Amino acid sequence: MSSAPPDPLTTAAPNPPAAAPVDAVQHWQSFPPATLNGIPPAQILWSERMPGGGHWSWRLRRGTSLRFVALDAGVNASVVLYAAHNPLERYNMPDSLKAQHTAHYTRGHVLMSDMGRALASVTQDSLGWHDPLGALLDNERMAAQYGTHRFEAHRNGMHRSGKDGLLIEIGKHGLSRRDLIAPVNLFSKVSVDEDGRFHFAAGHSRAGDIVELRCDMDLILAVSTAPHPLDPAQVYAPGKVGIVAWRSGPAPADDVCRTSRGENARAHHNTDQFYL
Repeated sequence: MSSAPPDPLTTAAPNPPAAAPVDAVQHWQSFPPATLNGIPPAQILWSERMPGGGHWSWRLRRGTSLRFVALDAGVNASVVLYAAHNPLERYNMPDSLKAQHTAHYTRGHVLMSDMGRALASVTQDSLGWHDPLGALLDNERMAAQYGTHRFEAHRNGMHRSGKDGLLIEIGKHGLSRRDLIAPVNLFSKVSVDEDGRFHFAAGHSRAGDIVELRCDMDLILAVSTAPHPLDPAQVYAPGKVGIVAWRSGPAPADDVCRTSRGENARAHHNTDQFYL
């Protein structure tokens, strides 16, 4: 007669092996192989597999790249960025869009700070459109669209709004509600018609899509994988996003993000001057 499976509430998991005493899972090894093209395995620092509705944050060094991977279709990853040396310097959406004459981000674009410096650059992209305008899902909109799901009844540890998730994360770095800025909504597309109305493109991303950010300054970066606030879905079921980080080095002189526009070259020059 077979024995009963171990009870996960009372059975301790085995310790990591002595050869690798830190239980750091190499999540990137389970990502679709094509999504890792161009990343030297020896340069990989860490990886994450974020569930839908999750949130996390990191302090990242200049010259670190993050590749975001859609592990499901229709994902959203809301990202905010702050200069690590002084978080009062932060991503500035109006200046970034105005300087680059754009209303969306793709490869070659730069996320600029309110000091005119390049905080991060979009170095790879399989989609061609990432939303900087649609803001964040808040609790009021989430309750109206998806209903209320108390944890005690639904065990919904990841049933959280993008706004709450990012407030939790930036709070870990000494920031508060007044410091929450407009995010970049990776993997989402929002267009604006002639009357100024926003239109959300459902199904914009597919599993296997990627977008890559290179840190051009030392950064505090926070991300939430809650749904986009304009997503019309009536069921709260955001998809998973993978992240892999590696040392790519600062932007070289011929970098596409540096050379794509004169304004971008100036932003990178200002950043380079800061690190002299």
